[in-house]
Amino acid sequence: MVAAREAHREKMLVALSSVGAAVGLTALKLVAGLLSGSLGILAEAAHSGLDLAAALMTFLAVRVADRPADATHNYGHAKIENLSALFEAILLLATALWIIYEALRRLLLGEGHVEASILALLVMAISIAVDVTRSRALLRVARRLGSQALEADALHFSTDIWSSAIVIGGLLVLRLAEIWHLPAWVRQADAVAALGVSLIVIYVALRLARETVDALLDRAPEELLQRLEAAIRQVEGVSELRRVRVRRAGNKIFADVVVAAPRSFTFEETHALSERVEQATIAGVHAHAPQAEADVVVHLEPVATAEETVREQIHYLAQQQGIRAHDIRVREVGGKLEADFDIEVEADMDLASAHAAATRLEEAVLRGNAQLQRVTTHLEAPIATIERRQDVTSDYPEMVQRIRQLADAVAGAGSAHDIHLYRSCRAEERVAGTGVRREEQWREGERSASANGREEELDLVLHITCAPEIPLSQAHLKAEEVQRALRQEYPRLGSVAIHTEPPE
Repeated sequence: MVAAREAHREKMLVALSSVGAAVGLTALKLVAGLLSGSLGILAEAAHSGLDLAAALMTFLAVRVADRPADATHNYGHAKIENLSALFEAILLLATALWIIYEALRRLLLGEGHVEASILALLVMAISIAVDVTRSRALLRVARRLGSQALEADALHFSTDIWSSAIVIGGLLVLRLAEIWHLPAWVRQADAVAALGVSLIVIYVALRLARETVDALLDRAPEELLQRLEAAIRQVEGVSELRRVRVRRAGNKIFADVVVAAPRSFTFEETHALSERVEQATIAGVHAHAPQAEADVVVHLEPVATAEETVREQIHYLAQQQGIRAHDIRVREVGGKLEADFDIEVEADMDLASAHAAATRLEEAVLRGNAQLQRVTTHLEAPIATIERRQDVTSDYPEMVQRIRQLADAVAGAGSAHDIHLYRSCRAEERVAGTGVRREEQWREGERSASANGREEELDLVLHITCAPEIPLSQAHLKAEEVQRALRQEYPRLGSVAIHTEPPE
């Protein structure tokens, strides 16, 4: 914020200094032109008067352009710089037409008398010195801060240097013609010099008008578009670049980018990809225009890619229908693929509706992959409530020790740790009033055929360590083998969660 204020202050100061210089030059040239009768100097005075109007317009444009975006100007106010430059181009063209008209009157009708005085030469020399100073100051700030209005002003005043030089040349020819008594037609050099000034003004005005109209009509710079397209295509994760749109307002460049990304990406992966695309676009903008401010909007569209697996495809299609798929198993049978997986639907959904949802998903999966010949789903109702449990690990020391032994037998000695047993709160209240040791009562329930159902179950959570270099699939197999051993030993265990991790 501080840097922005300093940049705005510097732009205002250099624009204001340009206004002051224009006021001084206009007055000086007007006096010198009236005293000498030089059409070239009077033309330059008129030119400087328009320079003053252009400098005032630039000053106002710079003052307004840095205002932040608001409710009625969502993209900010920077376009005022382009409008200021167009106004300046129109003034330049009007000046050129007037100069041409007056020069032709003198050349064809012989009107007017010109005195090539020392005062006229001195005024034009001063004009050149002032224009050199202010055009350099404007251009330096314009390039460093990326201000199109200041850059147009600098270009305008740099042409004044050449136009003033042409006028000086015309006055010198007149002086020499008087001294050496040259033919009368040579005395028309002042009008010829005025025509030269007008040609320079027309060239600069047309060039400036084309640039400003391009900016006002949002014409995209071809070089910048090519640079951005090349940079975005190199971003990892971009499957296809579908559109890049660029528009400029003052020193700000707005870019809208549409890319295709793998539909299997998670939300976090998609967001990370959009950040990479945005940074690549900003870098491309700065490579094209180092001082420009970049405002980038990235839109991502999902697309199926050749690298997409059957599991990723099923996950995506399930998410599209608001269903969570897990435990996906894919097998090859007779050269064709078969898939079966669990899906979770709303717990209060009736069977007919749940089956219809599963059928729609199965059909979508089959349509999306010609290699699949069969898809089977298993319906599950997720538990949405928070279950109240009591940690009863300390009440079952022998059971904990046995669980440790069974897990170590599969995963290796000392692997099992952080073992916890949980019982439902209702079951805990019922057991607490019996006066029987909890572990003995649970063992009795294990042996009894008349168990009271899930209220007697214990949930188990434990951690096992595995070698850090083994594949995750192998670690998962070890966890499943531990779970089978535990359920064989304790058939009435409830949920069993086994966390695998490398040793610390």
